[in-house]
Amino acid sequence: AEFKSSIKWTRCGECHEASLRQPAIAETFTAPFSEPATVTAGVALPPTTVALPPAAADAMAVANRWEVEPPRRQQGRWYDPYHQNALKGDIPINGGSTFLTISAESESLANQRQTTGSWAPGNQGTDLFQRGNQWAVRQTLLLTFDLQSKGTAFRPPAWRILIAPAFNFNFLHAQRAGIPFEDEAKGTYREKVFGTVQSAYAEFRLGDTPAVIPFLRSAAGEGGDSPYFDSTSVRAGIQPFVSDFRGFIFNDTNLGVRLFGNANANRYQFNLAGFGMLQKDVDSELNTWRSRHQAVLIANLYRQDTFLPGYTMQFSFHWNHDRGDVYTDQNGFVDRTYPAQLDAVYLGWAGEGHLGRLNLTHALYQALGHDDHNYVANRSVFINAQMAAAEASVTEDWIRFRAGFLYASGDRNPYDGTARGFDAIMPTPDFAGGRFSFWSSQLLRLVRTEDNLESQNNIFPSMRSNKFAGAANFVNPGLILYTFGFDADIKPKVKFIANWNYLQFDHTQPIAAILGIPITSRNIGLDNGFGFRFRPLLNENLLVDTGYSFLLAGDAMREIYGGSSRSSAVMHSVFLRVRVAY
Repeated sequence: AEFKSSIKWTRCGECHEASLRQPAIAETFTAPFSEPATVTAGVALPPTTVALPPAAADAMAVANRWEVEPPRRQQGRWYDPYHQNALKGDIPINGGSTFLTISAESESLANQRQTTGSWAPGNQGTDLFQRGNQWAVRQTLLLTFDLQSKGTAFRPPAWRILIAPAFNFNFLHAQRAGIPFEDEAKGTYREKVFGTVQSAYAEFRLGDTPAVIPFLRSAAGEGGDSPYFDSTSVRAGIQPFVSDFRGFIFNDTNLGVRLFGNANANRYQFNLAGFGMLQKDVDSELNTWRSRHQAVLIANLYRQDTFLPGYTMQFSFHWNHDRGDVYTDQNGFVDRTYPAQLDAVYLGWAGEGHLGRLNLTHALYQALGHDDHNYVANRSVFINAQMAAAEASVTEDWIRFRAGFLYASGDRNPYDGTARGFDAIMPTPDFAGGRFSFWSSQLLRLVRTEDNLESQNNIFPSMRSNKFAGAANFVNPGLILYTFGFDADIKPKVKFIANWNYLQFDHTQPIAAILGIPITSRNIGLDNGFGFRFRPLLNENLLVDTGYSFLLAGDAMREIYGGSSRSSAVMHSVFLRVRVAY
């Protein structure tokens, strides 16, 4: 049937937010329709007229949303998160419009791994795949106190204050000395307790986006108001931020100021963020109160339903200004040796969404800039590096198949004055298996140097001393990665993850320059990962991840680490992660 009516929506005058009055609808609908096929032929049905309430009922008073009592409210005790709870932001704490949410999260990680042997200068063994067993335990407790006012489904809070202290215990035991500490005399054990404030920020809603940014005003709005409740806010303090869909360039919690909002009925989202980076505790990976002497500026713009509904495109700009200094971490390792300045700019295009049944993620970055003193080239260099990645997946019933690739350019000539090896600012990529991949989850140290071949929770072989403390290094071997895997929902509470990665260096000359030995092969090897995710309560309050991954080292890795046979050149990791949240 074809209905013709006049519908008008008006903003609620009492609370001036996302609540709406009842629509004003004409008193009658005329609904002409054709005769169904089952009706006797030749019999025509007359138009139908539906009587509606009189015009006086086209509007009604709506109570302030903070005074609306839920019809079936079941208020629970303070420790019960499944019923109405003032400590979980379900009801106001003062009878008005201020809400408090208190959360606690415990993450326990146990990891047994066989990586390369000691990188200490005194260990000059011929097969550095031997005696590389390590046992690591990390326990982190994060408390979050979140106080906010007048947040709704369509409108951000008028103001918000969040504080999240964190406490960490970590333990490491290695087979060889020189791994927990640079000083071999300190032994093979390391244990540490560390506490900090991981997040602390204040957020304020500046107003409707057209009022804050006047050139975005449209004829539909009045006085700078947005008819779609688009909003702009500012947040200042130690805060989490991911600059793209998969965290390739920047994925961190750090000190900064961020302006963010949306426009055009939420079709556009934008961020402008600046960070004065804090130094990390390298064992717990939590923030300290020491300055990193590094500034990061990020601007990005998202556009939903680009080309086709369900596909979101993003453009981004990153600027990494690392002033550099000489720095030795808590374990005695020298993470920065030269007070050089680095300026790198990243121009990025990324997208994520679905094109019909095909789910697609892609990213493309160009890095440009200058490094005053690159320690591999031993000179100043200009930066010109590229990165491209894509992953496609298709869901067949209870199994999701995915395949993709990643290319990070490498430097063929370390001494020519142009750095062509791609590196990121603070990456934690969720790509190619993530924590279920050996290459992405484990640290591989270059022998007899102070540098990592590949850092933990990273994917780029950037040869920097430390992902948190070392400066970005653009004279590196680069990476070519092909990935395939699947996720299988065996039961609502159980998911099985399988992933295979084939890896090779783009160019090996930077590694040869550091080690002083020729590297003739580019083959890193085959990375295999398998694991389970359990959700016993069918929610995110209790998650258990367990997995096993191993790297069958290729010829390039055996040349670097001296493995005499394929059987000895196998590195593996088995882990158990338990996350409990209140």
